[in-house]
Amino acid sequence: MKYTTDTSFMDSWKETALTDEEAPLLLEADVVVCGGGPAGVAAATVCARQGLSTVLVEKNGFCGGAAVAGLSGTICGLYQAQEEIEAKEPKQLVFGFAGEFKIRLAERGGVTEPQIYGSTHVVTFDPFVWREVADDLLEEAGVRCLYHTLVTAVTRKGDRLTSVQLESSAGRTHVKAGAFIDCTGDAAVMTKAGCAYTFGDNGAIQNPTMMFRLSHVEEAGYYDCFGRNTICPESLTRKLTEAFEKGTYDTPRNHIWVFPTPTRSVFLMNCTQLAGQGGEMLNVINPGDRTHAEISGRRAVREYHRFFKENVSGFEDSELMDVPPEVGVRQTRSIKGTVTLTNAHVAQCTKAADGIVRSSWPIELHAGEVSKLHWLIDDYYEVPYGTLVHPELDNVIVAGRSLSAEHEALASARVTAQCFEYGHAAAVATALRLEAGTGYKDVDTDELRRRMVENGSAL
Repeated sequence: MKYTTDTSFMDSWKETALTDEEAPLLLEADVVVCGGGPAGVAAATVCARQGLSTVLVEKNGFCGGAAVAGLSGTICGLYQAQEEIEAKEPKQLVFGFAGEFKIRLAERGGVTEPQIYGSTHVVTFDPFVWREVADDLLEEAGVRCLYHTLVTAVTRKGDRLTSVQLESSAGRTHVKAGAFIDCTGDAAVMTKAGCAYTFGDNGAIQNPTMMFRLSHVEEAGYYDCFGRNTICPESLTRKLTEAFEKGTYDTPRNHIWVFPTPTRSVFLMNCTQLAGQGGEMLNVINPGDRTHAEISGRRAVREYHRFFKENVSGFEDSELMDVPPEVGVRQTRSIKGTVTLTNAHVAQCTKAADGIVRSSWPIELHAGEVSKLHWLIDDYYEVPYGTLVHPELDNVIVAGRSLSAEHEALASARVTAQCFEYGHAAAVATALRLEAGTGYKDVDTDELRRRMVENGSAL
């Protein structure tokens, strides 16, 4: 990743460009990765490691996506769900780029040891260390990063994209490439290219959440309340329900999660479940709905903090440490891939001949008045490669939560460890298709899996 103050770089942006044709060419690359969340960081890093000239375009000034900008704060999906979890040692299921990223976090003291979450384990990370690790991995690999830059349009010719149009405070430009990886989380590149997609369960998607962190928490009090499991006990659920029904606190969500973090006395709070003023679903690709989620989310944070200070042992002296710069989004568009991950595929722990990652993460559906939680105990499913591939485009692949999946299947498949490996798979597939001169749907999946295993993945 090279940074320049050369004025020639600025010459490649046009402040007054009004049409796609007027936008100057910034550069040409083998691959453009759009979006710098877990999938995007993995995709860009692995592409560059394979010798491909790689550009990463990210709207924020840092990488992390919902994991950092939305402060999801945990790496979910790394571990096997197990019966009688409190008597079991953590059993890591996902390795590859996901495992490497966790190791790099640990080397900086930026991740906890595994914590019990229901019937599985998670780790909690420091969001600043996450950014540092991503910066280092991208720079070491030689990725050209463009932060504070939006993808605003694409140029499509038949079944291929030839370029993406970019916008920043410098103006408008475009970048050409032989391959594009859509890691936007909203399938934004695919959508701009006119590709078909689905949107939740007949238009109904999972609720967004405004996470937050509290400092000055007395840890003994936390463990007295929660024990070793980060999912709240029934006693706390009853307190939240009673407080809401009496009108003492505006705390409609009564089943919450609280995680110790790498920083002593700092806890990550997953409490809010955001909806419209009448309880209706929020469509978070609609700026109006998303604005409501941001504002109501910040107000909800204050209310849940007030509840904890006044009702939960150990939180009496807690202080609101931080709230993320944006609401945490779980679901928007899903592509219509050559293969779709079905609800039954997940629930029945189906293995796939073209599987690119294992998952034992539950169907964790945050929607409506009652959330659904279906555990995959002592088993796992595999996500097929075809879920990343859209049949309409030869040189564009998706990685991240926009994979082709049914509503409940996505509630399991969308989490961080798997997103890292979707990016890993997309990058290896990119090298294979460029080598062979084929489309993504014609990639040799046996060779794809072999190379992923060579990179450390467990398949």
